[in-house]
Amino acid sequence: MEVTLPKEKLGLVLKVGLYVFLAIVGLMVFPLALQVGGVLIAAAMGTFAAAAVANAVSLRIFERGRLADIGMNWHPGAARNLALGAAGGIGAACLVVGVPLLTGMARLEKSPDQPANFGSFAFVTFILLFGAVGEEMLFRGYGFQVLLRGLGRFATILPVSVLFGLAHLNNQNVSTLGIVNTIGFAVVLGYAFIRSGDLWLPIGIHFAWNWTLPLFGENLSGFTMGMTGVTIHWYVADIWSGGRYGPEASLQTCLVIVALLVYLVKAPVQCQEPVLAQIPPGDAVR
Repeated sequence: MEVTLPKEKLGLVLKVGLYVFLAIVGLMVFPLALQVGGVLIAAAMGTFAAAAVANAVSLRIFERGRLADIGMNWHPGAARNLALGAAGGIGAACLVVGVPLLTGMARLEKSPDQPANFGSFAFVTFILLFGAVGEEMLFRGYGFQVLLRGLGRFATILPVSVLFGLAHLNNQNVSTLGIVNTIGFAVVLGYAFIRSGDLWLPIGIHFAWNWTLPLFGENLSGFTMGMTGVTIHWYVADIWSGGRYGPEASLQTCLVIVALLVYLVKAPVQCQEPVLAQIPPGDAVR
């Protein structure tokens, strides 16, 4: 019995297939080309370059569109959404490390191996910004949005979130709970796109979370950044601190993910109609 795909589904497979192919090739080529700058530069800038090329080429071929069409246009509510996202990301990170510091579960200490240095602070901030933008373009950009249009939100957000989590399997000091929480964060970021219709809200959350944890000297997804010359000494088991992977592998982060979802439901986000996804702006489960 011959099985044929409907024209719409075949088109969806072709679009997502080419996008994924371009992204994989880019992730193989660009980080390798940038290795001379170090691991952080290769990872962050390589991801950004791969995402930009995959999105730009796919948009041009299939939509005759521009990179701004994935929700990167600077609309009247973009600054508000970016700020709301940053507030959510900073607040979530402060909850994860602030409560333990206030309750005696942990304390701040000077890090003699990594003294405070403005150059390091500026460099890590720059890398984290490009890394966050690159990952949002890659995982919440063209492929994600055409899947939303073709399959709907629930059939898109969870599978893409799982892929986002699995993409961190090779990180240093990775743990099962760390991957589970990373998947949970991807659900939050996917919901943020649906809530706003742009990428500025998820970019704000992603960057602010990634930037705030290293301010306290914490590892981020297994990587040590050394931004401020301090570190946190924990007096609790790894399941509460996250161990060497960082707080993203802790039970506290599980609770913070839920808090972030509630925050996004209540936040005064300024919505726009997404060009590609074609879902009602802000139309999410409330």
